[in-house]
Amino acid sequence: MALPFGPVGPGNVLGKELADLAEEHFKHDLYQSDRDALRKAATTAGTHVTVGLLTGLTLGALLARRARAQRFRMFQAFKHGEQPTFVRFASGREEPMPNITPLLRPSAAGGAFTYLFYGLLGTFLGGQIGGLTGSLHAKSQIAADRDSRERIATAMRRFRADALRAQAKLLDNQDSGSGYL
Repeated sequence: MALPFGPVGPGNVLGKELADLAEEHFKHDLYQSDRDALRKAATTAGTHVTVGLLTGLTLGALLARRARAQRFRMFQAFKHGEQPTFVRFASGREEPMPNITPLLRPSAAGGAFTYLFYGLLGTFLGGQIGGLTGSLHAKSQIAADRDSRERIATAMRRFRADALRAQAKLLDNQDSGSGYL
């Protein structure tokens, strides 16, 4: 059984009802200028997120390239540097040292992991920063017109009240053995 709250999907009946309810409030409680302002704010927020994601991915790739180059330079310095071949203890005993140079060689798998890690990190940070700046810019766009802002806030309060009523109705109509609580 689908949970009564959550995204719209094939198994979520209330999600579809809530989407339809939101659309009705969007159409009937707001003027056309209010709807246009909300669409413009949503587009602005989406643009900020997209730019943040692409910027983060680019910076992540550049940092990964730099990290790989530094790793290769460190390996070259180690490979061409003087390395001990044995250890002499105070008692005079000598033990040979294994050659670990092949174990430190940069690998293709290490490079792939580096690019993946830095790319994901850059994408995450860029997306978060883009989401933050986008939501702040969208909020300022909506707040620019006081009357429009008040109508939007009123429509949102009405939608929330209707959504809570629909969820309460669904919970009241369920049998007691459904296991939600």
